[in-house]
Parts: sequence; structure tokens; C-alpha cells
Amino acid sequence: MIIGICGGSGSGKTTVARNLVEVLGRDRTVLLAQDSYYKDNNILPIEERAKINFDHPESVDFDLLVEHLNTLKLNRPIDCPRYDFNQHLRSATTFRLEPKPVIVLEGILIYYDPRLRDLFDLKVYVDTDADIRFIRRLKRDVRERGRSMESVIEQYLHSVRSMHQEFVEPGKKLADIVLLEGGKNPRNIDLLVEWVRAHAA
Repeated sequence: MIIGICGGSGSGKTTVARNLVEVLGRDRTVLLAQDSYYKDNNILPIEERAKINFDHPESVDFDLLVEHLNTLKLNRPIDCPRYDFNQHLRSATTFRLEPKPVIVLEGILIYYDPRLRDLFDLKVYVDTDADIRFIRRLKRDVRERGRSMESVIEQYLHSVRSMHQEFVEPGKKLADIVLLEGGKNPRNIDLLVEWVRAHAA
């Protein structure tokens, strides 16, 4: 069973995904993040890498992501890439993920590629107000990714907002379930767990 959890940056989709994995159990659930599958741009100098629009589908290595999901579906392990957001490139190391009965993939652009959409047994969209999403993104990028507040605001106004409207928001219409308030609403996790248990083979 493959579950997609999509939503804008800062919507709470990662929290929903992690909570779902915890409730279902790590022994039977594996979690993948679209963030691990940004294209490797190591041939570019860091100044150019910093200008990449990570909210545009062209920044994502969908070919590798689709390949890895299909490999897990065939009950084979994968070597998942790591992405370094401080250096804007893939790490030289990977980490091994073993196949498990439930696969959860979360990310802002996972409903963009039809090959991915066709793999999902359940498509979830986490819907959160834009102001809340921006505040969460601002706090995360400053705290975890070493960004300045000014650079986060500039990026949001220059690309993030428009990319969300063009490529992420349409995913809501493709979803089977739309969750409000993300991980802040415990009923959301209960709803997903009920669905998984009802449809588990």
C-alpha cells in the first residue's frame, strides 16, 4: 500500500506523515520524503545552486523517485539519497530503506508527475492557510537551514507563492482525502489509520 501526503510548504504534511508512521508502527511502515530526491547539481558552483527554484517540478528527480517506489513495491530495498540544503546538493552518502507493507511518501510536488499519482493507493492533501504555512516555513528555514529572514521572505514573494498556486494547490483536486490543520488535528491521523486498516490486505 502506497500513500501520498501532499500539501504546501509548511502545511504540516511532514507531521501528518511522521505521526501516521508512528501510529501504524515502524515495523510495517516506511517513510520517504520528496526532499531527498532533488536533482544532484554538484556540477554547478554554490552561487548558482543557491538560485535553483526548489518549488518547481524541474528541480525534482522524478525518474529516480518513481524507480525507488516501484522497487519498494516489488519488495526490494533501496538506497535513498540524502539532500544537503545548506550546500544545495546531494550528499555523497545514501541510506538503506527496506520494503514494508505500507509506504508513505510526502512532498509538495508528488501529485505533479502522473507516474507517481498512478502508484498511490491513497492520495492525501494537507490544506493549511497561507499565512500559517509561511510562518512555519520562515521559522524552519532560519532555524534548520541557516537562512536569513530576509532571504526567506524574498524567496517566498519571488517564487514560492506563485509555484504553490501553479503546481501544488491543484493537487487538492486530485486528492482522495483533504485534511485541515495538518498534524495539529489528531482526528486526521485517526482518519488515515482507519482507512489503512480497512483497506489492508
